[in-house]
Amino acid sequence: MRTALYPGTFDPVTLGHLDIIRRACSLVDKLVIGVAVNRDKGPLFTLEERVAMLEAECGPIAARTGVEIVAVPFETLLIHFAEEVGAQVIVRGLRAVSDFEYEFQMVGMNRAMNDTVETVFLMADAHHQAIASKLVKEIARLGGDVHKFVPVAVQDALMDRLKG
Repeated sequence: MRTALYPGTFDPVTLGHLDIIRRACSLVDKLVIGVAVNRDKGPLFTLEERVAMLEAECGPIAARTGVEIVAVPFETLLIHFAEEVGAQVIVRGLRAVSDFEYEFQMVGMNRAMNDTVETVFLMADAHHQAIASKLVKEIARLGGDVHKFVPVAVQDALMDRLKG
């Protein structure tokens, strides 16, 4: 069974994330979505909320593709988490050249720790290249419309959270 790990904070999950998830499903039998705790980023949504959003959005993708998709929280080195979940592949989405520079360094470090886990980069679809969770939250905070960037349920959760 080919297992991949797609890590991120997913705060919140965007249409760009879901595009990468759908496309990763064409490459693997099982996709583990690693939801990073990452306290440094000060997430808007709790870890449990982010996992629940991913599970809700990925259910239909799993049903359509036949790929097992699980969302699992983690707070450890990425390569150690990949080993823990049995991933042979780490999937990363790229939006721009600046993403690649950071990711290139991460691949080098991960391969130095375990050279049996490959990293695969999927370029963001042109419609989703500008989407970043950080920008989505900022647009929502300032009263902008984010329906082009996130699923409806996520937009509703964002609006509810920002009202409170």
